[in-house]
Amino acid sequence: MKDRIKIIEPYLYILPALIIFSLFIFYPFIKTIYLSLNSTDSQGKVSSFIGLQNYIDLFKSISFKNSLIVTGKFVVFTVIPSMIIGFISALLANAKIKGVGIFRTIYALPMAISSASAAIIWMFLFHPSIGIINYVLRANIGWLTDEKWGLIAVSLVTVWLNIGINFIFTIAALQGVPQDLYESAAIDGAGVFRKHLNITIPCISPTIFFLLVINIINTFQAFGQINIMTSGGPGESTNVLVHSIYREAFFNNRFGVASAQSIILFIILLVLTLIQFRVGERKVNY
Repeated sequence: MKDRIKIIEPYLYILPALIIFSLFIFYPFIKTIYLSLNSTDSQGKVSSFIGLQNYIDLFKSISFKNSLIVTGKFVVFTVIPSMIIGFISALLANAKIKGVGIFRTIYALPMAISSASAAIIWMFLFHPSIGIINYVLRANIGWLTDEKWGLIAVSLVTVWLNIGINFIFTIAALQGVPQDLYESAAIDGAGVFRKHLNITIPCISPTIFFLLVINIINTFQAFGQINIMTSGGPGESTNVLVHSIYREAFFNNRFGVASAQSIILFIILLVLTLIQFRVGERKVNY
């Protein structure tokens, strides 16, 4: 009896976690796969089994193809700038100067602001007549009404939102870089750029790799600021994949199609993450 208890005991400790994961992750995921293979009515109830027809229809859809392209552009416009700005701001805030704590607080501030609040604030900044951005640029750009600028506008907001997490993790990693490496490099005549290229980046490469993975996943899942600022418009210029899923499910009542898009999004993220681990991890110094 005691031997049986010892065998069961470890599983009892993880049972609460398994229950939570089953209810909020495993079951919804399996349900999504099931719905993607069926046609549903306006209330989301399964009406008939159609197999892969939802997926076939999606890849024939011009709107879905546009969502994939827009999502790809959005990821490029957002991930690279937010990581570069986060890295540079962390370097500046890591300098031993008076009052640097104030700057660290300012750089990390976007983490404390929700995407909805940020969207409302930036909508005022982007306003064509009373917005400060057009006033400073002395321009009359319809940031949220012009198809040429819509994606750029929501990308700028997303970059600003993501700077905080990039800054926090990068500055924490910088604390662990040995100062004697910089001193040795200075003795050898290395400049600031050479120090960061040959010392800083290799030393914090695990953090950079982690942030790259997290930034790509977060950007693919960005929704709040896009929904509030543009609702996927103007036209479909900001209709990223996540917003397309939301629109198909809750506006067009096509839950099977929305579920199929969700599975495609999951596959895209899975493939990209595996590629990053296969390719990017080789250049990481642990």
